[in-house]
Amino acid sequence: MLFVTTEMTDFVKAGGLGDVSAALPRAVARHHDVRVLIPGYPNVLAVVGKSMRMVGKTRGYHKLPACQIAEATLSDGLGVLVLCNADLYEREGSPYADASGHGWADNDIRFATLSYAAAEIALKHAHMSWQPDLLHLNDWPCALATHYLDGESEAVPTVLTIHNLAYQGVFPASAAAHIGLSARRRIDHDRHGRISFLHEGIAKATYLSTVSECYAKQITEPPCGCGLDVLLRKRASEGRLTGIVNGIDHSWDPQHDPALRIPFAIGEWDKRHENTQQLRDELGLRQQDGPLFAVISRMVQQKGVDLIYEAAPQIIAAGGQLALIGRGDPAIEHSIARLPRRFPGRVVAHIGFEEGLARRMFAGADFLLMPSRYEPCGLSQMYAQAYGCLPVAHATGGLIDTIEDGITGLLFRDATVSELRRCLQRAFRVFAEPLLLNAMRGAAMLEKHGWDVPGRQYATLYSRILLKRPSDPSAQSAPPVREKDVYAHL
Repeated sequence: MLFVTTEMTDFVKAGGLGDVSAALPRAVARHHDVRVLIPGYPNVLAVVGKSMRMVGKTRGYHKLPACQIAEATLSDGLGVLVLCNADLYEREGSPYADASGHGWADNDIRFATLSYAAAEIALKHAHMSWQPDLLHLNDWPCALATHYLDGESEAVPTVLTIHNLAYQGVFPASAAAHIGLSARRRIDHDRHGRISFLHEGIAKATYLSTVSECYAKQITEPPCGCGLDVLLRKRASEGRLTGIVNGIDHSWDPQHDPALRIPFAIGEWDKRHENTQQLRDELGLRQQDGPLFAVISRMVQQKGVDLIYEAAPQIIAAGGQLALIGRGDPAIEHSIARLPRRFPGRVVAHIGFEEGLARRMFAGADFLLMPSRYEPCGLSQMYAQAYGCLPVAHATGGLIDTIEDGITGLLFRDATVSELRRCLQRAFRVFAEPLLLNAMRGAAMLEKHGWDVPGRQYATLYSRILLKRPSDPSAQSAPPVREKDVYAHL
């Protein structure tokens, strides 16, 4: 199986996809032969450049350039294929944008090339001795592989995972000729003179998954369907859409986390309190008895950070403190940066990201605020639970699937300031009752959010698809993967 991605935490990370791409292939490798395909960004070449060897190549196609394919083996045995083209991928910045945050003007070419390379590898056109029997594609940058495979006699099945439906890879219709769509089978989607990579992938993938059960249901209806709900309802009615909740890796363990000065386990609440005191010192917050609320998030509208800005005065007036870390929309960053000046010693904001500090915030804060307007899965709430930090979250997507209201965190129904404020009142009441607070902390820390179960679920999905190849009509109605089915098939 070839796992195709644009991020992998081993090398480069722009969001949660990087964590998933590092963990899921390793979890699935216990059941299937897995390799990862990733573009040859500078950080990738810096890590594996000396050990990789050239194993294949792709031809140019329309304006998609020819590429070399290199292979490297990571220290734990995971095989990585690197798509090498200096002009496309050896740039400073994120996988998607330059250092100032502006998306690369040729992202249609860059990611169509990645999709085309994945298809060429699968079709045995890349001059490689190894070929996959299935492609696992991730989000819009990989989605066009389904188009390049469409109608080919030796096409392999595809699984397309939607990590966030809001990002669809939309480009002018004129891009179609540049990336070879008009010369092959006609692309089916033309929205207001534009084409969508993700729409094409959703329409043509053998099977679709997304990153939580609740989100898989939500995207088949407006407003979470982002204009694709009709197509997604169709695919769901065919039995081709399922939700599998992401996991978190084993490093998120407060007993063995080197980022913490004082490790702790369930029940060691005095040690956890020492982490809180040390975090206040590190951040320049006053030592006080009230609760400490953390925000560890991208500073974007989706995450509801503007709601936190509106609710901050209530937190401070009730005796709480607020610590924020993250970056994103410049306007939201600017608003958040004003809060510490307004509430010195009681609010701190770090515009940027540093993982060690984020881990200490999970270990020291009492509550994590996640008022996301929508959240396909979310990882921060699971990190927080592992460290006994209770999430306060909007009841949507993966937050519903991973937080039990009143037991492992607190949920509120609508993403509004008034609903968030009411839930904050609940949080203050919980904090005022130490027995309840510690019972909830213990329940949260007992939650098992590892990758073993998701790995088995995906392994079962792959096996089902491979047993029902596209030439078999019954492949069109493979049922969704459920936990009871996973154990039944292992």
